[in-house]
Amino acid sequence: MTSNFKATLLGSIALLSLSGANALAQEVQEIKFTLLVASDLYEMAVDEERGGFGRAAAVARDIKANNENVIYAFPGDTISPSLFSGIDKGAHVIELLNLEAPDVFVPGNHEYDFGEDIFIERMGDLNSTLLAANMRNEDGSIVDGFSDTTMYEFGPLKVGVIGLTLDTTATVSSPGTLQFAAAIQTLESNAATLREEGADIVVVVTHSDWAQDQEMINTGVADFILSGHDHDLRVADNGHVVFAEGAADADNLVALNITATIEIDGDDRDVDWHTTFSIIDTAPYAVPDDYVQMVGAFESELAEELDVSVGVVATPLDSRRQSVRTGETAIGNLITDAMRDAVNADIALTNGGGIRAGREYDANYDITRRDILTELPFGNVTVKLELSGADVVAALENGLSRFPDASGAFPQISGMEVVFNPDAEPGSRVVSVKVGGADIDPGATYTMATNDFLARGGDSYDMFVGRNNLIPAISAKLMANDVMVYVRENGTVSPSIEGRLTTGM
Repeated sequence: MTSNFKATLLGSIALLSLSGANALAQEVQEIKFTLLVASDLYEMAVDEERGGFGRAAAVARDIKANNENVIYAFPGDTISPSLFSGIDKGAHVIELLNLEAPDVFVPGNHEYDFGEDIFIERMGDLNSTLLAANMRNEDGSIVDGFSDTTMYEFGPLKVGVIGLTLDTTATVSSPGTLQFAAAIQTLESNAATLREEGADIVVVVTHSDWAQDQEMINTGVADFILSGHDHDLRVADNGHVVFAEGAADADNLVALNITATIEIDGDDRDVDWHTTFSIIDTAPYAVPDDYVQMVGAFESELAEELDVSVGVVATPLDSRRQSVRTGETAIGNLITDAMRDAVNADIALTNGGGIRAGREYDANYDITRRDILTELPFGNVTVKLELSGADVVAALENGLSRFPDASGAFPQISGMEVVFNPDAEPGSRVVSVKVGGADIDPGATYTMATNDFLARGGDSYDMFVGRNNLIPAISAKLMANDVMVYVRENGTVSPSIEGRLTTGM
């Protein structure tokens, strides 16, 4: 039987009153081990105050140097999204991780962002035990290189570990033919199997949101839950189950220092355990030299890659402030077309204030990665909202409310033809909206690609707040990378002002 030390304290006290003969027949051993968790790590961050691959590795090396039994777990999200990942599809991330590879790696939804083939290739290059009990090939077989569980033996103590990837991955990323079973049911069945195989303690390493984490806690089938996905530093202990999640980008890691007491009396075996938490701020840790050198090489490569053309823009572009904040623009059409294409949405809307380079481009211009990043410098990601037609009209009213002033909220759009009356009162300016050639239906549901800033209500787009987000920011890709991919795949693009946003009565 396995139980939390606090729940068995009275039993331990009672044990002291046993007769001397019985006491001598008993064998009592104390085993110490440490669970270390880091997740949602995207930034190389050598020059930052804290965080990054190097500081995560420095913590892991320190913990392993000072503790005999350590399981360093990584519950996913790392090969995307980042600027360099948009160029090398996360290859550099694997090299960085392999300098101090996690003992256990569970993929997060961002591991699938570049498709099934890249996922398999990247995971095959990672020097970690790969776990994902709820992931299968299309034919139901286990994905090559992966296992459902693994068992660690620290002396007489058996610690079983289950891996669970995000069970909604198929809707928020691009896993191809891979199949994903419900996480809770998978946890319950695999925990039971590990107990049957003699596991004294069960650990689940899971990429799941806090709501699902709480469901896992409430099942009580695992003793420890190490999670990723929410980007939040969080620890919890309800007396039976201990939960830990580190802060994103390794700003903070969490170590669980566990003391297990094993009492063996004939065929009876009792395991009690107690945990102390260590929340580890990575700021005091120096970036190891091997990471400094590798990151320096990657940053030099990145600088060269930014000046590489991704395609040709056959038509002139104008990203000057007055242009993008007061009217339809070719560059706004290019960006929103790319966003809509990236998430397969009905329509798209972004704010003109997010287009920043303030320059003109001649026709037949070889546009580079650096150009696109200069136009979209804020690191916004492309999300996908479900909106009613009435919500869409309200969003357009908000974006047009300050016209003719050059407002950052001014809408650049795709998939819509909008007529507005600039002389009408703000809030009543939209005359008509067509989506796919048909008049918008206020009661119908439309999917919209937009950026995470607007989805949070930025620039007074309050009508987006609380709406169903099919690809929330935590699972989304960089807008800039979406535009790069769109131009690269088309080779030559010819955006123009085509009457998406016109004035009328």
